[in-house]
Amino acid sequence: MPTCAESRWLVLACALLGGMPAAAATPVETPYSAVSLPFELHQVPGVPVYYIEGLSGVPDSVNEGHTSNAGFVVTEAGVVVFDALGTPALGYRMLQRIREVTDKPIKYVVVSHYHADHIYGLQAFKEHGNAPVVLAQRGTLGYAGGTADSQGEDAARRLEQRRQALFPWVDEKTFIVAPDQVFDQEFTFELGGIRFEIRHLGPAHAPGDSIMLVRDYGVLFGGDVLYGGRVPFLDSPETDIRQWLAGLDYIAGLKDQVRYIIPGHGTLSEDAQQVVEATRNYILYVREAMARAVRDLVPFDEAYRNTDWSRYEKLPAFDASNRGNAYRIYLDEEGRSLK
Repeated sequence: MPTCAESRWLVLACALLGGMPAAAATPVETPYSAVSLPFELHQVPGVPVYYIEGLSGVPDSVNEGHTSNAGFVVTEAGVVVFDALGTPALGYRMLQRIREVTDKPIKYVVVSHYHADHIYGLQAFKEHGNAPVVLAQRGTLGYAGGTADSQGEDAARRLEQRRQALFPWVDEKTFIVAPDQVFDQEFTFELGGIRFEIRHLGPAHAPGDSIMLVRDYGVLFGGDVLYGGRVPFLDSPETDIRQWLAGLDYIAGLKDQVRYIIPGHGTLSEDAQQVVEATRNYILYVREAMARAVRDLVPFDEAYRNTDWSRYEKLPAFDASNRGNAYRIYLDEEGRSLK
């Protein structure tokens, strides 16, 4: 029998099942490319809120770009989607899952922020989902519009990188869908008697970072401001740690209104405070360790090697993200020390 390292299908199975080989999921054809991953739809207990959970790690050919979470809310008047996953094929699979639950029209796709693993699926919603309104915070316009500013250039570079790393799920026909409607700090609307409250907390992980509270059901979609049971991603040139911590304080203040949190990555939680604290504590731990190293003039490699990472090293995405996170924060602290 081949080992986990000798077969792409077994690599996937091993990643999903803790190293034990198992049969791969039957590939599902889409208008873009086949999706061979398990694509389970979860329901929040007792309410018409659903979510799809991505795999840990960076997007690659093994996970087919399926690393982020997304979800949707069914109302009497239609569906509100939150995020769209990391490839057009995954976006199409999400559409299929929605249609297994309801035939009501998809009215909105709310985008937490414009990073590739959350937005490339928008293409499927535009081309096959009756063109719902894509709603995002105003700060996403530069990236999404592909303008000549730095964000537009970053978007083009990321798309080209994904065309190489995620082919055939991302290819020359994949394009970035810009928001149809933008807001500044807050946007509230009602659909089918259900109130949706969207608030901008960025720039935190990214400039447009936004959360969506479905107060009637006590459900918060946290985007990448919150990570459930895995290492957060801090290694972005747009990350603003101070603003991120302020956003976490805001979410902590909602604890009496939130029963369930669906983070941008990781698992659903019934303990809002725990998710907030876990994300905050990781950020603070990295920042304090790197700030201390900068104050003591310790080179990064030595600082990283001598930091006790034991409380985090067994978490998903540690190997993929932790060193980059620490280096990014080290550079930030170094720059701050020179001011």
